[in-house]
Amino acid sequence: MQNAKLTTVNIGFLFIAGFIATMAFDFWGQVASPGIGWASLSPEGLAQSLLSSLGLPSNAFLGFFVHFYIVGLIAYPLGWFIVFKPIWVKVVGPVHMFAASAIYGFGLWVFALGGITTLSGLPTFLNFAAIAWVALIGHVLYGIVMVAILRLIARQQA
Repeated sequence: MQNAKLTTVNIGFLFIAGFIATMAFDFWGQVASPGIGWASLSPEGLAQSLLSSLGLPSNAFLGFFVHFYIVGLIAYPLGWFIVFKPIWVKVVGPVHMFAASAIYGFGLWVFALGGITTLSGLPTFLNFAAIAWVALIGHVLYGIVMVAILRLIARQQA
């Protein structure tokens, strides 16, 4: 999927990579992090807050739906494929994809905790409380896992 176009097959690969990356994010934030005594993430709560602030229906199911399906399986993978990766390849070349994936994950964190929290009426970056740092690790992990899966799929296709 180096210079691939958005096809039905590629959308499927993005969906798979987003699924696995979301599982890694949720495992980190809801199992591993609290397991070592750090904060527990509840990204569906942020999604619920966003829905409420926009005057849309908001409940636990919709929060999970937005977090898992809309964001984790669709929006973040498409953001990589359509926006970030083409810019990275144009500026840096098709190299250093591990660094690119970590930077992308950092950008997702800035977007989520810097932008979406503010839009939701919550403190920007959640006042840099412990949960913000757990979320940083989770978003960087998401980016790394998603790109690693996409690269693994691309190698299998070659």
